Amino acid sequence: MDFYPVVVEKLIEEFAKLPGIGYKTAQRLTMHVLNLPNEEVREFAKALVDARGTIKYCSICGNYTDKDPCALCGNPNRDSSTICVVEHPKDVIFMEKVKEYNGVYHVLHGTISPMAGRGPEDIKLKELIRRINGEVKEVIVATNPNIEGEATAMYIAKILNPLGVKVTRIAHGIPVGGDLEYADEVTLSKALEGRKEI
Repeated sequence: MDFYPVVVEKLIEEFAKLPGIGYKTAQRLTMHVLNLPNEEVREFAKALVDARGTIKYCSICGNYTDKDPCALCGNPNRDSSTICVVEHPKDVIFMEKVKEYNGVYHVLHGTISPMAGRGPEDIKLKELIRRINGEVKEVIVATNPNIEGEATAMYIAKILNPLGVKVTRIAHGIPVGGDLEYADEVTLSKALEGRKEI
């Protein structure tokens, strides 16, 4: 039995395709949109279309941008001798929020994952290698601490070490405010490996 008109069900289905949105949340979003004034709905739709039509990838780092190069790559105050490698454009935003890093970025747009059928040729590794020149002194690998992120980090180290570039990995371990009793063995092991003198 159909509870909604076809166009409403289609809108629910489209909202449900978004990450983290289940069917019930998609229903609530749909009902909210249907109750908005027409002008607000048009503005919402225009914002979606404009963002999708305007945003592209930076030709240098692969981050989202509306102009090329992006604001980070085009900033002469950034330290271009250090490149921080991340998996996705959203990771650049998280790194920038910390306000501790002043280098440039390289976005891989994924990780190596043989189980998912993604190899080194499926992510932006060739572009990273092309960026390595006499000016680049360090590459910081900031991929996620999971199997794919670790495999990608190891592969990057393997291909960049012969080029004379220092390759480092962000530390992993116990989060600030965390308790040892809730940490698993792998997390504790990584915390011990990444320890430093105080």
